[in-house]
Amino acid sequence: MDIMNFRCLSVILGAVTILSLSACSSSSVVSLDYVPQPGQSLRGTPDFSLGQFKDKRGVQAQTLGHVRMPIGPKVDTLQTRLPISDIVRNSFGYGLESRGMLAPDSRGRFILSGEIHDLRSQLLVHPYGYARIRVNILEAGSNRVIFTKIYEGERQSNAYRPGSGSPVPVLRDLTSRALQDAVDRALDDSNMRQSIGTGSDARPRYTPGML
Repeated sequence: MDIMNFRCLSVILGAVTILSLSACSSSSVVSLDYVPQPGQSLRGTPDFSLGQFKDKRGVQAQTLGHVRMPIGPKVDTLQTRLPISDIVRNSFGYGLESRGMLAPDSRGRFILSGEIHDLRSQLLVHPYGYARIRVNILEAGSNRVIFTKIYEGERQSNAYRPGSGSPVPVLRDLTSRALQDAVDRALDDSNMRQSIGTGSDARPRYTPGML
């Protein structure tokens, strides 16, 4: 059988499955979320304002990733409602607020900003989400960088089985959790907190938010 007669091919777990698709490439719009974890995050004092997060991924601002099979072109492109830079900024905002660390009226002692080196959803055999973000803590007023570090988050699920339904919801959830892992590791980093001398309080926690 000549594989060139087919526009889209799929190989899953070593078994070749030939898929004849009416449209080899489509686009799905997804929303990511941040869900605070009661009792798992470290509380802090409202010392932070939010700065900007620069998208350094080298792809379009709202492209999150692609659904691909091991052989053949991509069959779906995942897009976000908002630019990725806004999504990451919002996620850090939810994370700060859930910990009581977001300053009222954007008048914090410190500004939290950063660079998005990677944030993507991917499907070859296993659905996969990954985030890699540099976080910068600046002193308000002087804009002097007093702390900087790269944080990562990674999630993967079991192999996708063709015919088991759309993989998009799984990819959305994995990428949401990968981004949240990176955010939580940054905000709960004891070295970061010690470097700026932030304290703690007991204000109520924030509710989950869509990004």
